Amino acid sequence: MAVSKIVSVEQLAAVSAQCKASGRVLVFTNGCFDLLHVGHVRYLQAARARGDLLAIALNGDDSIRALKGPTRPLNSELERAEVLAALACIDFVTLFHSPRVTEVIQEVRPQLYVKGGDYTVDALDPGERAALEAVGAAIEILELVPGKSTTAIIHKMANSHA
Repeated sequence: MAVSKIVSVEQLAAVSAQCKASGRVLVFTNGCFDLLHVGHVRYLQAARARGDLLAIALNGDDSIRALKGPTRPLNSELERAEVLAALACIDFVTLFHSPRVTEVIQEVRPQLYVKGGDYTVDALDPGERAALEAVGAAIEILELVPGKSTTAIIHKMANSHA
């Protein structure tokens, strides 16, 4: 089990500071990652290829319920963290419990922030974007894998039992 990759925000902030001091790039992203699928894997591999380490800020269960409704998440935050930590392309996973990742960005101060192609820089949450700009993080939008999403999987499962 890759539990040693699951760290606190404070521990991740220390890693980020060490990266900066040594000229290495910490790539940072966030999300729910409720049902891991090929779109996630391709996105995370592409994110990792852009730097020296990849850190994921994972939405906690209450955060997901606030964003996606009472039937989500399908998997608990600790199970989702463990699955992500098991991927070779991921170096660190940290949990956050607010609907937005703003405070984590402010504390971790990543060098590069990536998001999937279902976003644009202009569509990022204004508070998160301001935090990224304030810490000097570059922002990069990665290509989306068309048709691959947790919501699409849930709909397919629901329709296959109808």
